[in-house]
Amino acid sequence: MTYSIVARDERSGELGVAVQSHYFGVGSIVSWAEAGVGAVATQSVADPAYGPRGLELMRGGASAPEALHRLLAQDDQEPVRQVAFIDRHGRVAAHTGARCIREAGHRVADGVSAQANIMERPTVPDAMVAAYRTAEGDLAERLLAALEAAEGQGGDLRGRQSAALVVVARKAGGQPAEDRLFDLRVDDNPDPLREMRRLLGLRRAYERVDAGDELAAAGEVEAALAEYAAAHSEQPDSAELAFWHGVALAANGREQEARVQLEEAYRAGDGWRELLRRLPAAGLFPDDTELITRLTLSGRQDATAQPPRDERPPPPPGAPPPLEPPARERTAAPPAPPHPGPPPPPERAPEPTAAPPRPPDRPPDPPPPAPAPEPAPPPDPASAPPPQRGFS
Repeated sequence: MTYSIVARDERSGELGVAVQSHYFGVGSIVSWAEAGVGAVATQSVADPAYGPRGLELMRGGASAPEALHRLLAQDDQEPVRQVAFIDRHGRVAAHTGARCIREAGHRVADGVSAQANIMERPTVPDAMVAAYRTAEGDLAERLLAALEAAEGQGGDLRGRQSAALVVVARKAGGQPAEDRLFDLRVDDNPDPLREMRRLLGLRRAYERVDAGDELAAAGEVEAALAEYAAAHSEQPDSAELAFWHGVALAANGREQEARVQLEEAYRAGDGWRELLRRLPAAGLFPDDTELITRLTLSGRQDATAQPPRDERPPPPPGAPPPLEPPARERTAAPPAPPHPGPPPPPERAPEPTAAPPRPPDRPPDPPPPAPAPEPAPPPDPASAPPPQRGFS
């Protein structure tokens, strides 16, 4: 089954649409919304053109019932269409074609319409509207509660696969990021609504970060830091939120607190250390080399290791020079003996040279005295041949 809901929050004026289906990427087909205009859900044998065309008609002043009636009148496949419109005033219109796969139907109430096809039980639309009306919180929370109520009634006969949730502002402000408050999709997941709830919580944490940025820009540093801390506490496993919380603390002189947050990010990967080094060039962090070095070394196992001997800093002026290691530690190891090869050729004896001529009046030189014989060294017992054992 595909089941969906379109609604306008009576308090904020926000408009929204949410859907779940056993179909890949249902959000790209079914859910359409525009700030200050309306919201559309188009399903069953869906024609996505109902989305932009319906919004165009409502933007031009047509009410939701009028816009839907005009498009259905031009559609020769109307019997297989299931469509719901809501405009900025909360006026609602819905259509379930006669050939939509049963169980198929819709329920319209003040400011809301729920519709479903291929239901396990026909009670799904009523359960969705009831859950929407009684749910607490903003429009996004109420839409998600309606989808969860549909699952409680058995949901899609085929199972679950994808979901989407879109919420837009009451009036268009010309800023897409501000006009589109929530735009969440789960394209392929065995439990898309559970994943959608996780994404909704993550989006709310990032809303706190956005609020912190605005406070910081206004000079309200402590209030900004409080928002960053709250965002991180809501999503404690997010390395992204931990990193930017740490950056904000360090940039405002709270280095020790910053280290705790940054170390959480560093555990996710060393890319966060490198990102911190690049922030000053973008104007996003003080250009303080010593501070950045301390922060990027934070949490590293080798941050306090002794540097190698050759990389130690030089001694201060006037200090005695360091002691040199003993010679045996500084002497290189003797080279390995060369690989044995053919013996070198014998050296040739030098050619005899003639003695210089003697003057004629000089008598012959007497022969040099014979050198005294050197005393023979005492025998070395270690070199003596071993004693015979009595047999050969």
